[in-house]
Amino acid sequence: MRLAVWLSLVVTATATSPHVLAQSVDDDLRVYAVNVVKTPPLEKQFTGYGIYLGNGKVITAAHVVGHWPAVTRPRVLIGGQDLPAQVLKIGSLETVDLALLSIDQSQLPASLQLRRNPLCKTFPPVRAKMVVVYPNRTVATQIFSPQFIAPQYRASHSSLIKEEQSSGSGVFIAEQQCLLGIISQKVRKYIFRREYGRLLASANGYAGYFVPASAIAEFIPPEVRF
Repeated sequence: MRLAVWLSLVVTATATSPHVLAQSVDDDLRVYAVNVVKTPPLEKQFTGYGIYLGNGKVITAAHVVGHWPAVTRPRVLIGGQDLPAQVLKIGSLETVDLALLSIDQSQLPASLQLRRNPLCKTFPPVRAKMVVVYPNRTVATQIFSPQFIAPQYRASHSSLIKEEQSSGSGVFIAEQQCLLGIISQKVRKYIFRREYGRLLASANGYAGYFVPASAIAEFIPPEVRF
């Protein structure tokens, strides 16, 4: 009898709750989150976000790096290191809001040197649970339908989460531990209703538009490995 009670206590003590498991996954994803720092001439230093892909490569939003990276001299804060970054490729807010950076992988802790961050292969349905990852926190959110933004933006801003988040941060499918996208900008949400035959819209906060993994895969040059 005493042995059965003791075994029961051991099982109870070692069981891991879903909350603890979820927190562990979130902590694992935070390893990939970085700060991207730029210093424009005659302006204050600006700190944004990015995601480490592996093999010394970082992906962020183009407007986080700025139009003139040779002047703003972007740096990446990762793994306790402050490293200069080379801009391998940069888009724009008007085309594809992405920038691919390279840092010296040999300066990273051993635990990061071996890390690789896969891109998601499929896009989840509306209301699917996502995690937005920052260096110091994670934010739970959901995929949001473009039917609740202005019609003229539905085609170009179809990858959305429910709330706005900071530029350059990463949207992850936590269960698959893959990168679904990079936050680009906020988009006004609306509540639509019909009154007397007319369609009326009321502003209802902001959704967060992110550049999806499929666009990231197309943006990264084929010779770049991560």
